[in-house]
Amino acid sequence: MTDGRFNRSAERNRIPDLESERRLRDLRDEAERRGVITGTGVRPVGSPIPRASEETGYYGLNLLKEPQWTPEVPLYFFVGGAAGATAVIAAMADWISDDHELAQRARWVATAGALVSSVLLISDLGRPERFLNMLRVVKPQSPMSVGAWTLAAFGTFSGASAFAKLIQERWDFLPIKVIGNIAQFSAAAAGLPLQTYTGVLIGATVIPVWNKNIQTLPIHFGMSGTQAACSILELFGHENRALNLLGIFANAVETYEGFHLETRKERELRPLKRGASGWVTRAGGMLSGPLPLALRLAALFTGSRRTRKAAAIFGIAGSLLTRYGWVSAGRASARDWRLPLEIPDAEPVETKPIEEESVEILKEKIG
Repeated sequence: MTDGRFNRSAERNRIPDLESERRLRDLRDEAERRGVITGTGVRPVGSPIPRASEETGYYGLNLLKEPQWTPEVPLYFFVGGAAGATAVIAAMADWISDDHELAQRARWVATAGALVSSVLLISDLGRPERFLNMLRVVKPQSPMSVGAWTLAAFGTFSGASAFAKLIQERWDFLPIKVIGNIAQFSAAAAGLPLQTYTGVLIGATVIPVWNKNIQTLPIHFGMSGTQAACSILELFGHENRALNLLGIFANAVETYEGFHLETRKERELRPLKRGASGWVTRAGGMLSGPLPLALRLAALFTGSRRTRKAAAIFGIAGSLLTRYGWVSAGRASARDWRLPLEIPDAEPVETKPIEEESVEILKEKIG
């Protein structure tokens, strides 16, 4: 015990030497010049304190919590976006083009999408009552609360619209017609936010890669859902020219969004360009943007059914991969501890030489 007290006392009374003063001077200069010190401090041998690094974050803990979503969530994003867009297409086909066969098929697709979306969301929550608990109150400031109510309203109105129109085909009663028209309008009104709110949901977070794109994510997800909806209806055999033009427009917007992301250089966008998340996101962007756009344009002039079918298949695959890519990028972004602290990337540190006068003064003080 005496030796321990002696060693601690000797450490406290240690006289700084030339090397320690030089090190202190370098640290001060670096802190003044860069606002951050990149050098490592003293780490006792055998101590349980872990090192902070880019791989482990701050003492082994990430500053941001990774999204805890199950794989059902990005699939829910895809199904909900496509379902919302088909409800809008159903209304437009019924009101503008008088293509009642396309409208009825779109209504049933929207209804099926609402049911599948509910199952996926409940599966992620774990218990059905948790979804019901989300409907106890309405929180306009919460994208999740708005999304839950939007899904509930959309499922109700899309199902009512499909069944009302089905009954109307056999018994053309005025009350049934009124109910069907009101339900169809309401389903389309709920379908618009359903296909875009998931972009708002992930953008309104502190995850850097998501928050950096909060202005464009709703449009990106909305157009992705639109082109997926067009593709699904085309695979059912509907070759409406307006449907192809709508798909061309959505693919063109997706192509521009991909170009916009690739040309931006912000550090927050790295997960969209590197690693597994980058590969998935880029593959989704290519399959939902330039590739189906070129095929749809070719089908527009040649009338090739096979080309249009290939564009639909690629578009659906691209829309699905886009959702998984963005969720994966969010997880990778949360692991980068430098971004929330706004710490620049590590750069070579130029050591500022100590003036000869300072060295002589130190020698005099020590000697």
